[in-house]
Amino acid sequence: MIHRTLTAAIGFSAIAVAAHAQTSMPFALDWRFEGPSAPYFVAIDQGYFAEAGLEVEISAGEGSLDAIPKVATGAYPVGFADINSLIRFLDQNPDAPVIGAMVVYDRPPFAIVGRRSLGVEEPSDLEGRTLGAPPPDGAFAQWPIFVDVTGIDESQVTIEPVGFPTREPSLAEGTVDAVTGFSFTSFLSTLRLGVDEDDISVMLMADYGVDLYGNVVIVNTDFAEENPDAVSAFLEAVAKGWVDTIADPEAAIESLASRNPAMDAGLELRRLQLAMQDTVLTDWVMENGMGMIDPDRFDNALEQIRLTYEYQNEPDASLYFTDAFLPEGGFPID
Repeated sequence: MIHRTLTAAIGFSAIAVAAHAQTSMPFALDWRFEGPSAPYFVAIDQGYFAEAGLEVEISAGEGSLDAIPKVATGAYPVGFADINSLIRFLDQNPDAPVIGAMVVYDRPPFAIVGRRSLGVEEPSDLEGRTLGAPPPDGAFAQWPIFVDVTGIDESQVTIEPVGFPTREPSLAEGTVDAVTGFSFTSFLSTLRLGVDEDDISVMLMADYGVDLYGNVVIVNTDFAEENPDAVSAFLEAVAKGWVDTIADPEAAIESLASRNPAMDAGLELRRLQLAMQDTVLTDWVMENGMGMIDPDRFDNALEQIRLTYEYQNEPDASLYFTDAFLPEGGFPID
């Protein structure tokens, strides 16, 4: 197991400077080059990785279940993935050499997106109405937790299976009253279909007592044991990219646009801003810094996961996340 003592004896800045020259660290994203991925390109363009002696190439992905095996097999030393998917993966593959090393999404974007004109604004409004949900949707997977923490009567909610391509169109057409999805994705998709912004309600599950964390930087533990300084330097560069992005999201989108010239820059700027609002810039992060977890909250999250997943092994927080490569107190973001 990787312990904090790897970094406790020396200052974080010294670690970044000491990172091995030109260490190759390809980075596997969980998704396409969209707004929320801009900070990593900012870190490249501002030279933060290069200054730390790191050679970083960023690859798009097809979801967390794509990114996690890439890192676990060693194909990539670092990646970006939903920690809840990582917990399930490690429960089923306890010897896999992968672990979370830095929280980026302090809250997950799991949400219920409804329409006020259809009577949906609060969780209790779902009773007597129809909820559209793609069966494999990551947000819908948390529905039992949401039901538990809000106390809504699940028997009074009609669940309508919908496909991903038809989810937001169904909401726009009014054939369902609300849908499960990522807050910034389903909101923007509904908006683009002509629904008035004031008519769209977004219930972020985290606002109602779902204690799960969201996406984290994951690391191959074999690589980390051999290259602890490089991992710490990588995380510091990521944090710098986020600090710059928070200060100037428009400039961050310019970095992204050079890698995805066909994108709608205005749309991706809004997606980035919503992602920061919903998942990154939480009160806890503003007070405690980026990257860390609250142990008590994480323990409760592991218990909430029991409502959606039957553990094969007793959950152990230390198997899923380490702060060994983070500075004491996390990264300040102001």
